[in-house]
Amino acid sequence: MGDEQDFHIETTDAGASATIPMEAGQIKKGGFMMIKGKPCKVLNISVSKTGKHGHAKCNFTATDIFTGKKYEDMIPSTHGTTVPIVNRSDWEVIDIEGDELTLMDEGGNQKTDLNLPTYPEDMADQIREAWNGGENSVIVTVQSAVGIEQVIAFKKENN
Repeated sequence: MGDEQDFHIETTDAGASATIPMEAGQIKKGGFMMIKGKPCKVLNISVSKTGKHGHAKCNFTATDIFTGKKYEDMIPSTHGTTVPIVNRSDWEVIDIEGDELTLMDEGGNQKTDLNLPTYPEDMADQIREAWNGGENSVIVTVQSAVGIEQVIAFKKENN
């Protein structure tokens, strides 16, 4: 039947998309949307009146959920845009080596592919201080969207 080729297909997830389509008029304040390829949290929405071509425009002001950088975008309310799928999970800090974190979740699964956060600038030092060389139990909140994972918050547990 001709030469047989061996196809090797690698998948890392269930093939689910990192973003979902949504009409611009459906996005609410405090929700998430993609602006210039970055996952952003919507801070403010102002809707202009319908113009001569009959589309109300939504003016979005949003911040990047990983860097805090401010973005603006204007989209007709009936046009589609993309919304990132954002997940959050809590992990306990097991070890801090340089800037690399070793984390463990409630199920005992370990995660070693995360670094201390670079935004906000002082959070990495605050996590180090709170952890105090393993003296204290520190829980970090990891937020993930569009293939990026980052520590966005932490809390010190009092034992």
